[in-house]
Amino acid sequence: MPVRLTDADYARAEQMLAPYRARLIPDAAVVPQWSADGSPFRYRSGTRHVLVDPATGSRRDAFDHERLAAALSEASGHAVVADDLPLGSPEFEAPGRDPDVVRFSAFDTGWEWSDRAGTCTPVEDEGPPVGPGEIASPDREWVAFRRDGDVWVRSRDGRQEFALTDDAEPHWDYGGFPEAATKVKLPLLGMGSLLLAGWSPDSTRLITHRIDQRELPEQVLVEAAPKGGERPVAHRVRYPVPGDEAQATMTWHILDVGTRRNVTASGGPEVLTSPYALSRRWWTGKNGDAVHVLHQSRDGRTLELRRLDPGTGSMTTLITETARTRVDPSPYLHVPPLLRVLDSGEILWWSQRDGWGHLYRYAAGGELLGRVTGGQWLVRRVLWVDQDRRQVWFLACGLHADPYIRQICRVDLDGGGFVRITDDDLDHDALAPPLGGYLLDRASTVDVAPRARVLGGDGEVLVELEDPDTAALEAAGWAPPERFRTTAADGRTPIYGLLWRPHGFDPARRYPVVDHVYPGPNIHRASPAFGDLFTGEPEALAALGFAVVALDGRGTPGRSQAFLDHSYGDLGMAAALDDHVAAIRELGRRHPWLDTDRVGITGHSGGGFFTARALLTHPEFFSVGVAQAGPHDFSIYLPFWVEQNHGEITESTRPKLVNTPHTGNLRGKLLLIDGELDDNVLPHHSMRLVDALIDADADADADVDMLVIPGVEHNFTGRFHYVTRRTWDYLVRHLHGTEPPAYSLAPFPEMPSWAVDPSD
Repeated sequence: MPVRLTDADYARAEQMLAPYRARLIPDAAVVPQWSADGSPFRYRSGTRHVLVDPATGSRRDAFDHERLAAALSEASGHAVVADDLPLGSPEFEAPGRDPDVVRFSAFDTGWEWSDRAGTCTPVEDEGPPVGPGEIASPDREWVAFRRDGDVWVRSRDGRQEFALTDDAEPHWDYGGFPEAATKVKLPLLGMGSLLLAGWSPDSTRLITHRIDQRELPEQVLVEAAPKGGERPVAHRVRYPVPGDEAQATMTWHILDVGTRRNVTASGGPEVLTSPYALSRRWWTGKNGDAVHVLHQSRDGRTLELRRLDPGTGSMTTLITETARTRVDPSPYLHVPPLLRVLDSGEILWWSQRDGWGHLYRYAAGGELLGRVTGGQWLVRRVLWVDQDRRQVWFLACGLHADPYIRQICRVDLDGGGFVRITDDDLDHDALAPPLGGYLLDRASTVDVAPRARVLGGDGEVLVELEDPDTAALEAAGWAPPERFRTTAADGRTPIYGLLWRPHGFDPARRYPVVDHVYPGPNIHRASPAFGDLFTGEPEALAALGFAVVALDGRGTPGRSQAFLDHSYGDLGMAAALDDHVAAIRELGRRHPWLDTDRVGITGHSGGGFFTARALLTHPEFFSVGVAQAGPHDFSIYLPFWVEQNHGEITESTRPKLVNTPHTGNLRGKLLLIDGELDDNVLPHHSMRLVDALIDADADADADVDMLVIPGVEHNFTGRFHYVTRRTWDYLVRHLHGTEPPAYSLAPFPEMPSWAVDPSD
């Protein structure tokens, strides 16, 4: 019997989404704000600001919330309550102020609260605050920012302001991003002129870059419905595609605040391989005696570490590593390189040269001294290097039966003395302050919310922070997923995933399945932790009566190099897609309540490509799909993504990158959703797919549906609630076989940090 959903079902599903889930368990994410000396730190627990001092083992309110609320109410004339303090951009440890002072903005005014004196006063004559995209110097005396493509600085009091560069030209400017995926998006998000640069430790110099995009071809996006009601607006974006000879190039620059000198790094312009390359530079030495930069070749198969002399601009290559496929500096694209340059000049270097991902130690001049870690597992994150004790703390995967579970480990820099600090069934998402000294451990499973504790170097508990209760979440209908292991389509490789049971689960019923996908190869999808980038969407679908699956097939990161390389040369992810089919069929054999004759699929970006690919190459299995912002033709996508993850495009490999050759196979129901102003995955991708589907003259029952959202970028910001509701409606209509209720989702509140930044 078809399931008929009501407004109450949609309202319950809405509460499962990330911004609402965060309200039901507000103390589940401890995001530290480190102090300058690295010892105490602060974080928010629900509506409270908390101060932690590991040295004394204390945890307390960072200030008197009740007294501040009363004082701010009186001083501002606005009613303020302690459990909802309107503290914008709170600044602790303000220069020249006592440690108990906190500065913040509220009601369009800057304020200073002294916890000791109990006074709340307006801040006057202190100069403009540090704005979005601006960078304060370590001593907080200067603020660097971009203006008209040049780099400027102003004194913190606002009395001095001057340019450090003055020769920027259109499409050849300093400190910015390549236009592709940013030029239209950033202004839409209120971030029009972000500066990418790094201050030297002594606050005297900046390292930044200059990007040359003058010779690049343009793509055009049309804003059909501008907010002012005027005629449509054309947005032109410099956007090369894979194989183009013309690519963006870049040079490194050292800018001296005192002398206003601009030192250009030697070697001339080099191809800007990806936006991530712009932040792969570090001042090294206590005073910034040098800068170390990473350079990756255009094809991604060579990675070099170079030392830049900030005084002369001379560049010396220290380490060069090459491989048959891509050479990465970390396990995940978005994760900062697992590289440390020690005060001695020694270099800690991460490499997959042995087929896994381990640390190696090099001399200051680039000579290999030896490996630090080894085995059939990988280092996921470097936490802390104690240079006096010659030890390094790190997160490792592959030491547990579940290869994705992170454990805290320690090893001597000479490779001896390996110790597992944790040895349990919890996933440890640990951090350490920049100067080390202790660990902030956030340990969880899919059904246990993150327990946050401060640990010493031997794993001893220094401070208990949070132990969240899931009762409110459960009362709203939430139930944790089942973590499962099955076998890939090759019949031998173990793969892992998550299975959510429908709300009100009845084992005597049969439930349609939704595969909630992101295929990689940059991140993995099915985390063993309590929350990640995708949390909320599968839970909402479960509230609508679907069984939901998330899976990491072959070709995704976090395992061995061989496991990841299944996607190299095949961004169509054929192996991973076969694995999804095999896994869901196996789950159907384990659980008779799974109706594997009714399988839908949905995903965003790479998941959008994968969704369409599933319906086009496995029409006998997937019958319904909603593809959001899918790059259906990788041959016109960002060059680095294709050239580094796939390799050279040839006539024989092009069909593995493009969905259009398979359009004649469509038999199910497919909805394509795109943002009109998506400058990352251009909406042209879906238009090409629709064009090919029309020409394919497919079966009359295989009409494609398309929805273009006006005025939004790749993530549908501001209108994602509408995209979500339309996705739900489509799956309900074609998998449940009933009309959805006339329910409208409210615009989403601000997303919590764990729903914005993928975990590493």
